[in-house]
Amino acid sequence: MIPGPRLGPRAGAGLACLLVALLLAMPAGAQAQGPPVDARAWALIDARSGDVLVSHAGDRRLPIASTTKLMTAYVALRELPLDRVVQAAPYDAIYGESLLELRPGERVSVRDLLYGLILRSGNDAAYDLALAAAGSEARFVAEMNRYAAALGLADTHYANPIGLDEEGNYSSARDLATLTRRLLRDPAFARIAAARSARLRSLRPPRTIDTLNDLLYRATWTTGVKTGHTFGAAYVLVGSGQRNGVKLISVVIGTPTETERDLASLRLLEYGFSRYERRVPVRAGEELAEASVRYGGGELPLRAARTVSVGIRPDQRLGLAVRAPSEIEGPIRRGAALGRATVFVDGRRAAAVALRAGRSVPEASMLERVKSFAGSEEIPIGIALCVILIGAVMLRRLSR
Repeated sequence: MIPGPRLGPRAGAGLACLLVALLLAMPAGAQAQGPPVDARAWALIDARSGDVLVSHAGDRRLPIASTTKLMTAYVALRELPLDRVVQAAPYDAIYGESLLELRPGERVSVRDLLYGLILRSGNDAAYDLALAAAGSEARFVAEMNRYAAALGLADTHYANPIGLDEEGNYSSARDLATLTRRLLRDPAFARIAAARSARLRSLRPPRTIDTLNDLLYRATWTTGVKTGHTFGAAYVLVGSGQRNGVKLISVVIGTPTETERDLASLRLLEYGFSRYERRVPVRAGEELAEASVRYGGGELPLRAARTVSVGIRPDQRLGLAVRAPSEIEGPIRRGAALGRATVFVDGRRAAAVALRAGRSVPEASMLERVKSFAGSEEIPIGIALCVILIGAVMLRRLSR
C-alpha cells in the first residue's frame, strides 16, 4: 500500500472547516440521508451504543483488503501477551505487498508486531502473529472465523489473516464497524490505532515507523483505525473519531481512489458529529449528594470531582444515577472519594465521575460519642428494662 500525500496542520484545519461549511449548506433532507459517498458500501455507527447512524449496502459481503487485519489483531490480543517475544518466520512476499520488513529469525514482541500490523499494514507481521498464536496460518484462520461467529458477524468470513484477494475472504461495512467497536474497547489497541508513529523497541536496533492512515493527519479529532487496498476490494478505510464526548466509527468499502476514501470517511464522521448536541449533566464541584455525619452531626456535601460532558442526539434520553453513603464517620479528609455518579444515554453507561468530600470531618471525640449515645431514643427504653430487671430480682429475694 502506497501512502498518499500528507496534509499539514493548517491544511487539515482548513479541510475540516470546509467540510463543516458544506454540511451546513446542505438542505435538511440531504443531511437526513447522509453525506455523498462514492463507494460500494459504507456505514457510520455510534461507538458507545452501536447505533447505526447511516449506511448504504451495510450488509453487502465484499472483499475488504487489509481491514482483514482487524480480526488478526482481535485474535492476537486474546491469544498472546503483548510482551511475548517471537522469532520472525520467513515470508515469501509478492510484488506490492505491504511489509514491516522483518528479517527471518529477528526477535520482535507481540506489541511491536501489532504496531507493524496496524500502522504499516505489514503482511509479514500478520503472518508472524498467526504462527505465534495458533502454530499455523490455517489454524489461525479457523480461530478468526470462530471469533467472527462468536461476535455475531453474520456477513464475515476469512480465508487468510492478511486480506489478500481470495475467495471466502469477505466482510460487510456493518460487520467491520461492529468488530472495530469491540477492538476500541481495548486500551492497548486504541493506542495503536490512534498512533501516527511508533518506536519498535524490541527490534535490534530499534526502529521508528509511521502510519499509512492519512486520516489521522487530516483532522485532529480522528483516532484511527485501518486502511486497506487490493485490486478486488479497491480502497477501504475503517475510521474513527471523538469530539465532545461522542465517539463514532466509519467504514467505507470500495472507493475508486485513496483521496475519496479519506474524504468520504471525513464526510461521514462530520455528518455524524453534526447530529449530536453537547450536554453537561455534571459540573466540577457540583453537590450531587450529602451524607450525615455520625456523632458530630451535620451533613457532609459530596461534590463531583470533574465536569462530565456528553453528546446526545435529539431522540436520546440523558440519565444520572448517584451512589453514595447516607452516613459517614470521621476522620475523613477533604477530597476523599466517597461515591460515584454515572451518566447514562438511553440507559447505557456513557461516563462516570467520583464524588469527593466537600470538607474535612475530624474523628469524633469520646465526649461526642457519649453525648450521641446519651441522646439516643433507645437509652430510656434500656434504662426502663434495667429498672424492671433489678426490681424483679429484689422482689424475688424479699419473697424468700
